[in-house]
Amino acid sequence: MLSIVTFIGFTAIVAIVAWYSTRNTDETSADGFYLGGRSLGALTIAGSLLLTNLSAEQIVGLNGQAFTEGILVMAWETLAAIAMVATAIFLLPKYMRSGITTIPEFIEGRFDQQTRAIMAVLFLIAFGIVLLPTILYSGSLAFSTMFDLPELLGMSQSAVIWLCVWSIGIIGIIYAIFGGLKAVAVSDLINAIGLMVGGLLIPIFGLSVIGDGNVMDGLDTLWNSNPEKFNAAGDVTSSIPFGTIFTGMMIAQIYYWGTNQSILQRVFGAKNLAEGQKGVIAAAFVKFLIPVIVVLPGIIAWHVFEGNLENADQAYPALVKKVLPTAFIGFFAAVLFGAVLSSFNSLLNSSATLFGSDLYKQNFNKNATEKQSVKAGKIAGLILALISMSIAPFIANAPDGLFSYIQQALGSLSVPILAVVLTGIISKRVPAVGAKTVLIVGVLMYLFSLLYLGPNTIDAALAQATTNGVTDANELAIIKAKAYPHFLHIMGILFVINMFIMLIFRYVKPKQDEDIYIPEVTEIIDTTPWKYTIPIGLFITILVLSTYFIF
Repeated sequence: MLSIVTFIGFTAIVAIVAWYSTRNTDETSADGFYLGGRSLGALTIAGSLLLTNLSAEQIVGLNGQAFTEGILVMAWETLAAIAMVATAIFLLPKYMRSGITTIPEFIEGRFDQQTRAIMAVLFLIAFGIVLLPTILYSGSLAFSTMFDLPELLGMSQSAVIWLCVWSIGIIGIIYAIFGGLKAVAVSDLINAIGLMVGGLLIPIFGLSVIGDGNVMDGLDTLWNSNPEKFNAAGDVTSSIPFGTIFTGMMIAQIYYWGTNQSILQRVFGAKNLAEGQKGVIAAAFVKFLIPVIVVLPGIIAWHVFEGNLENADQAYPALVKKVLPTAFIGFFAAVLFGAVLSSFNSLLNSSATLFGSDLYKQNFNKNATEKQSVKAGKIAGLILALISMSIAPFIANAPDGLFSYIQQALGSLSVPILAVVLTGIISKRVPAVGAKTVLIVGVLMYLFSLLYLGPNTIDAALAQATTNGVTDANELAIIKAKAYPHFLHIMGILFVINMFIMLIFRYVKPKQDEDIYIPEVTEIIDTTPWKYTIPIGLFITILVLSTYFIF
């Protein structure tokens, strides 16, 4: 009973503070709804960035990978900090000086309106059709498993998933559609603080169990008993081979933190450029520390359960059940619920923004007032939410691997979008036709590699190995890994090809002098950069790189 009261209490406090903070924001204006009235401070931005990125299924999934592979999976988190630093130093000044609301809007200024529309549609496909339902389903599943909700509520697993999906969906709609960005960002900040506190409790209690009540003894035992789990350099058969951190890993990170609308919308809502940079740098520092929450518990679980779990994804839920005192369960459940809710409502708010700002006003009603475009965005967001809430519970019935394939297929968007944005910043002469070609051909090349070339090449190599009498599982794993480049290497290769295609257009059909884009500096906000962005950014980068020398 105490757990339920704590859960409801914390969730209610978040809602009340979010309402109080946004009561004076005009949600009918574009700036008010899309960007929180450009009034967000550094701490709110940092909290919102972290919670938009970190959801319950990510905590469960990464700890599951750490259970199997060890600390090498921290690359997804620590290297994100370097991408965030690069965004704060190089990309944010370019974006915020132009006073934009969305990344496609920035692309229109550099190329043309059609390129803007194509990019907006690509983002909406990624957000609406796959990411929103997947976040709802996987977040609900993680939440349900961790707290044994079917048994607690006396309901079937399927019924519990429906209940969680629609609970998160309805609350997310209230925040994202009716509250706008500021309500989303403020609730994210409180949930981020809760997640830091709640998330740190798990490794602390876990190490305490290993060390018979002493956390430092527990850490010492964990380190000395499992040296293989503390090797950050992955081999060729691991999920992150060491070489990939120099190729596609950084492409994926810079796309996500430097060009992804759902992330950058929080920063575009900053009071000024300096606050935006401070927020991103603060989030980058926390991101460097996040492996303590999303990787270390997986290694602790490996030690505590002696590697004996049926499924690696059970590592985190099993550890939580074993080490978390009953008194903390309600608070921890509220924090994880908030993490799923945050990822959902952030994407929903960005979807509404993309439709209202980039598609409705540009293509459906060119004379629309701000109020009309905001209303259109809200309606589109509401429809997307209802569709995703209806689809999400059925993901459980999908064939194994279907959604991992779709998620990888969505990776096809990151390479061409990043190539178009960076080329748009670097070169003034690349024409719009070059950008449009890459946005379409770049996606098709990645899908061809993922769905046809890769699987066929690997199958042929394994068939040859079988013919040659190879039966050892480790040997076959190495043959499979070496048969075709890792998907992160493919991203790196295709990024170079996409950039090359655009540069060919730059020389074959360059923009004429009269068509060259001359950026205008906005007067809406102060665009003076924060003077400590570079030194603190370099410090964080050195911290990240040092982890690879330590481990």
